[in-house]
Amino acid sequence: MLIITIDTGTSNTRVKLWQEGRLLSQSFVEVGVRDTAITGSREKLQAGVRRAILDAVKPAGVGIGAIDLLLASGMITSNVGLCEVPHVPAPAGLKELAQGMVKSRVDAVAEQPIWFVPGVKNKLGAVDLAGYEAMDIMRGEEVETFGLIEQLKLQGPAIFVLPGSHSKFISLDPHNRITACLTTLAGELLDIITGHTILASAVGKSFAQEFDEAMLLEGARCSASVGLGRACFSVRILELFGKDTPNQRANFLLGAVLAQDLMALRNSSALQVNPEMTVVLTGRKIMQQAFRSLISHDRHFRGKVMEIDDHLTADLAALGAMAIARERGLMAKGSAADQRRS
Repeated sequence: MLIITIDTGTSNTRVKLWQEGRLLSQSFVEVGVRDTAITGSREKLQAGVRRAILDAVKPAGVGIGAIDLLLASGMITSNVGLCEVPHVPAPAGLKELAQGMVKSRVDAVAEQPIWFVPGVKNKLGAVDLAGYEAMDIMRGEEVETFGLIEQLKLQGPAIFVLPGSHSKFISLDPHNRITACLTTLAGELLDIITGHTILASAVGKSFAQEFDEAMLLEGARCSASVGLGRACFSVRILELFGKDTPNQRANFLLGAVLAQDLMALRNSSALQVNPEMTVVLTGRKIMQQAFRSLISHDRHFRGKVMEIDDHLTADLAALGAMAIARERGLMAKGSAADQRRS
């Protein structure tokens, strides 16, 4: 059985070709839903996804028509994607996501139908000032979560930390259902502060490259004590009057920003974090080191902390989408991760 998985985000699309749990080939294009939002047309997104599929199947010597199953997840299911699919309300496990899948033809992309995996939202109902903090949404991170469960045989309860432009924190119950998520703009804030403010020279216009725990913890302490705005300007003070390196100051800034993420995680009314819950860290090594350090110095967290190697996270979206497809009955039962290891 030949399977194509499509993972589309805001700016990029990744397509992978699979056979019996084995990755045959893959492709990448810099096309995402941002193009639809900017142009008001889906033509560029449609053409980009089709090109990515053609690039992925070419090394295998087959055409799109030979593909048995096409699975798509991520922002491609949003209102600026190729097929809008309603979010599934939490708690949502494999069963709920499988039931929420939608089959749709997109003739400009492929001759056969595509199965679209829904995202997840925290709850049903209208959002007002009394309950907005408990509301959150995701498209893409839910398949990555189930990809992690598939890959590592994880069992909840747990908190998953997925850093990025929009960092996601996802809670899992003992039945491996997503109970809620929380989103911050930590990545975008770091990018803007690092390259587009008066602090650019202080950090060498660069994100922290080498981990410096002492500076990270001091930045976090400062942010928690006097606020993120003052902590950020303190980086300028350190540049003018201190003897620290740009990398050390970048670690201070990283700690200042992530301290706010940790505060959000502790206080989230949606996640309701139990101090004993396992915390699973993904992302770049330095981000995992940073979160591990902050969590280990925070009395609220007493559970196990797991760091996930990069080589285990490359295929999470695809593995999660296929796990959901198996639950829907579109694929034979059995773990794709197990098949890859056999």
